[in-house]
Amino acid sequence: MTPFDEGRARLLLAHACEAAGLPDPAGARLLALGENAVFDLGDPAVVAKVGRGPELHERARHELAVAHWLADRRIPVVRPYDAVAPGPQLAHGHPVTFWHRLAPAERPARPADLAPLLRALHGLPTPPLPLARRDLLAPVERWLASAEGHIDPADAAFLRRRRDAYAAALPDLTPHLQPGVIHGDALPRNVHVGPDGPVLLDLENVSQDLREHDLVVLALSHDRYGVPAEEYRAFTEEYGWDVREWPGFAVLRGARETASASWVAQQAAGNPAAPAEFRRRVASLREGATDVHWYAF
Repeated sequence: MTPFDEGRARLLLAHACEAAGLPDPAGARLLALGENAVFDLGDPAVVAKVGRGPELHERARHELAVAHWLADRRIPVVRPYDAVAPGPQLAHGHPVTFWHRLAPAERPARPADLAPLLRALHGLPTPPLPLARRDLLAPVERWLASAEGHIDPADAAFLRRRRDAYAAALPDLTPHLQPGVIHGDALPRNVHVGPDGPVLLDLENVSQDLREHDLVVLALSHDRYGVPAEEYRAFTEEYGWDVREWPGFAVLRGARETASASWVAQQAAGNPAAPAEFRRRVASLREGATDVHWYAF
């Protein structure tokens, strides 16, 4: 399997830009490399997202549709670049989407910037477009399989057992909040604070499910990624509720930790830091060490 690294992503980007009638992206700046490689094209003022694999095509199409709908509902979101053909472009099967580049950030987003966006999103009615449930654990198999030969098979088996156990427990959760539209990956890194205020990014996982999903993300970030207690408290005060008070918190947290540990595995082939972080996460889950710090990728 060809590793999905920056070089591969740049080749796919060049192919997609040519097909879309955009200039050669030789000078594009890499902004992020995860499920997607995200590039700033420079001129025009466009950001491109190159999907890691062909299996992400439907998710890319979904993100474009959701972005249009949320903008129509006056939710501040990143906008698709409509000067290209609608829908994801395909580059050797990989989906590529194009977005208007936002004005430069005035400051880094804080957890409290996320809370009003989530309140607005959580207040939306049933959308006119179909939204699936937020299946946190569905990609676990793909992530682990992509790392075969780069991670300990015993660690992969451990995560598969956790996945199965949490998948069986999730349907029995009783929500505190009314289920509905959720972001699905509600982190400050998915908020851009520009001159007109906070804007919500990365809409690929917008779903219809327990709204607790969006709140567990930041609680886990406090526990695992070092979000300070005062910033987490500002988030819960702005939102109006702390999900840690909910009896289902431990189950939803455990499912998300399982997915987060597995997600790092897909980086193992192309990022020399990924195997060590993967081992760190799995070891802390094996030991039940909920206070071990995880490093963001």
